[in-house]
Amino acid sequence: MHQALLVPEILLDIFAHVNESVDLPYDDSPCERSLSRQSLASLATTCKAFHEPAMDFLWANIDELEPLLGCVTRLHPMIYRGDAGPSESWSEGVEPLSEHEAYQFLRHAVRVRSIDISSDRNFHLLTVFPTETCIFPRLQSLLWQVEAPNNMYLHRFLSHTLRFGYLSAIHPALKSIGTHCTSLEALTIGDAEDLRGDEPFLLAETIRSCTQLRHLGCPPLEWEAWDHLSNLPTLLKLEIGSGSWPLDRHDLTFAPFLNVTILNFYVQTASYTVTALQRSEFPSLQQFEMHVQVMPFAQAEQLFCALSQCNTCHTLEYIVIFSFDTDGDSDEEPSDNSFTAITQFLHFTQLRTLGLVFENYPVYLDNDLLLRAMSSWPHIRYMTLANHQLRPPTITFRGLFDGLRLCPHLDSLQLHLDAVNIDIDPETESFQHTSLQKFNVGFSNVEDVEAATRIIFSMLPCVEQVRHADENQWDKVNQRLKYLKSSAVLDPHITLEPAPAT
Repeated sequence: MHQALLVPEILLDIFAHVNESVDLPYDDSPCERSLSRQSLASLATTCKAFHEPAMDFLWANIDELEPLLGCVTRLHPMIYRGDAGPSESWSEGVEPLSEHEAYQFLRHAVRVRSIDISSDRNFHLLTVFPTETCIFPRLQSLLWQVEAPNNMYLHRFLSHTLRFGYLSAIHPALKSIGTHCTSLEALTIGDAEDLRGDEPFLLAETIRSCTQLRHLGCPPLEWEAWDHLSNLPTLLKLEIGSGSWPLDRHDLTFAPFLNVTILNFYVQTASYTVTALQRSEFPSLQQFEMHVQVMPFAQAEQLFCALSQCNTCHTLEYIVIFSFDTDGDSDEEPSDNSFTAITQFLHFTQLRTLGLVFENYPVYLDNDLLLRAMSSWPHIRYMTLANHQLRPPTITFRGLFDGLRLCPHLDSLQLHLDAVNIDIDPETESFQHTSLQKFNVGFSNVEDVEAATRIIFSMLPCVEQVRHADENQWDKVNQRLKYLKSSAVLDPHITLEPAPAT
């Protein structure tokens, strides 16, 4: 054996490469995983020097309990009956593990670092272990999707080394996480739109017991838990899901979330989000994202105002807000208030991404306001101002290119454009925007196909096609644009002559 293989660091690097597909259980194919596991198993039996590191990699990531239970002599033929793998009912009526069989189970359980548990069908085999005993003492990642009533078995997976945890529901065992898992850095608790009984308080108690969290995803929290998080210096990312628990005290002023850089909300209404922003500060926030089901226009105004006033103006780089089912009146004529959605964001001078997508009310811009916005966001790279309202756009080609001159890095843009009233001649303009690649005009109409094509071909050379919401004249623009670009490849001195008749 080569002397290099006796160096632990080199050996571990080699095994890590072999293990690469095993370590990505959601991205690789079953065939690749099987081949990698076979390779690791072979390495483990090659020599004593290879055995321990190969076995550690082999057992690092598993799904369900079957792989470990298959190490029990009595259970092995029940689980591995054929190439199809174990049936879901294989353990029905099977006696629990004996003390000797428990040892067979545990000799490899100690190597497990990550486990995905989605079923309780085999838990009855583990009754030999005391309830409070952790049978995975080196576990670092737990994906727990087990429904009640067998969540009492969760204790057996709560290792002191656990760093990442996902739980699909709230249940009594939650309160043990903070005390058992002192190294926990990331915790996600699945959707719980209707918290019942003492579940909100149990959730709050759990969160307050976690003192090292860096990432948290959970339903809305009551004020004491929110206050705890506002004082937690380790917290970097906070995601709030659906639920109806209110921050209903009017005298609340929370400590700044000093180091939170990512704040996401996935909610039914915007009420909780607005209150949280109004009473909190996020001096390090870089990314804000919100997906809301119902958001009236007046509440949207409150949200924009609160976001601009919670000490984020000099740090925020990413704002994306989706409102799927607003209750605005789609027949109402746009008022001056329609423009405030943009003016509230002019203070965010570090913006790289802005996405505002509303179902029932538009985000209106005119040439002057677009120019103000672009001058405020010199670093912008992605901008989407989308809605499903069929109303006349107020931004012209002239206004668009005046704004693009101020944003040299913009590579993706979606907005409604007045492409009917052509107010620019590309033959007299020397300006080209060479960063823009994705251009979406939504429901905008175009009448003069040749003029629109000339403008895009000459001034937006990296746009391969114009995306649009409906099949209309833009299809003809794209066909003409494709012809011009293919012709330009053959002859770089191509002139904008009419396309040949088809």
